[in-house]
Amino acid sequence: MEMKFFLYLIVIFSATFHEFAHGWAAYRLGDNTAKDGGRLTLNPLVHIDLVGTILIPIFLLFTSGIFIGWAKPVPYNPYNLKDKKFGSLKVGLAGPLANLLLALILGLPLRFSSALMGLGASSIFLELIGLIAYVNVSLALFNLIPFPPLDGSKVFGDLFPKQWSYVMRLGPMGIFFAFFLAFFILPALVRSVFWIITGQAFF
Repeated sequence: MEMKFFLYLIVIFSATFHEFAHGWAAYRLGDNTAKDGGRLTLNPLVHIDLVGTILIPIFLLFTSGIFIGWAKPVPYNPYNLKDKKFGSLKVGLAGPLANLLLALILGLPLRFSSALMGLGASSIFLELIGLIAYVNVSLALFNLIPFPPLDGSKVFGDLFPKQWSYVMRLGPMGIFFAFFLAFFILPALVRSVFWIITGQAFF
């Protein structure tokens, strides 16, 4: 029970960092929408989404042991971005890249876990660090799935505008395709990326 609660907290704070990164990228590119709306903050309370941050993560964690979640999307105005060509792409990538950055910062030291334990780090502490890295890899890759409303759909739209119209025709069905990929394809990919970062299998 304690581990599931800790995992839920990781999802919340990782999703918060994800949305903050979107707002920060937009702000750096000249758009103040997130800042003016009070969303340019690491306070998780302003980023909580009833469905994505509370209902679905709690239900999945305590019924199946898996986790999927998201926070309330940070708004931005693409017309305010200084980079008209790639600004939206940069904002869209900022969230997943922020999660990957956290995974790298926390995961790379696990390659030296034996040395860290020799310096006094406990195995439980290293497992918790690994869990945080794993969650952030999961959030990054999940959000890069190219179906609306995930970040990957915006990235796909900027890179492949002609094919974007076909994706948009999916409408709300896109999220069901995203969940299908998340349940049946993503876990193996997440474990592979985690291994590349940490040099070890997920615990």
